[in-house]
Amino acid sequence: MIKKILIAAVLSICYITSFAQPDELIKEIEQYHKELNEEFANPEESPLTEEDLKTFTSLDFFPIDLKYRVEAKFVRTPGQKPFKMATTTTRSPIYEKYGEAHFELDSQKFVLEIYQSHELRETEEYKNYLFLPFTDLTNGEESYGGGRYLGLTIPEGDSIILDFNKAYNPYCAYNKKYSCPIVPRQNRIRTEVLAGVKAFKKH
Repeated sequence: MIKKILIAAVLSICYITSFAQPDELIKEIEQYHKELNEEFANPEESPLTEEDLKTFTSLDFFPIDLKYRVEAKFVRTPGQKPFKMATTTTRSPIYEKYGEAHFELDSQKFVLEIYQSHELRETEEYKNYLFLPFTDLTNGEESYGGGRYLGLTIPEGDSIILDFNKAYNPYCAYNKKYSCPIVPRQNRIRTEVLAGVKAFKKH
């Protein structure tokens, strides 16, 4: 189940240089959205209920806006104490704060914590995987009330790209049978992030 939850995040991993042109970036985001829709339409991968899968055609996305593709300062935070991440069920996966993303959006400065799963870092496939859950002022209106996620990889330097056009919903937004991490209070973005996946119909 954990691997399924991460499929959408892993699809967001790409290596785009700072010299990429806007049209190239937009095409890359469009491809991510296309692959995400293909996953949701596939009965073997989709988190949708059987009822919703029958009528599914596409997720609802905010319009692509490169304003929400942010180059953040990445500050590593070694030596952090592992903790049990709260979830929507009794499951308590072990995570560790790996670093912080410092950036500006809408003339405001933000610092978001980035985490690493102890379980996943032991696997070859996800050993460089990082997890950034966040909430913003669209939650409960245009986007899912519980917040959204970004899947990242460990950067080589001291900067990291946060492309909120690739923000995706936890599987709990589609099906209550899943156990999903709850966004920590410190990862609140106090502005609207009008990018990424919008809310699905209520369950």
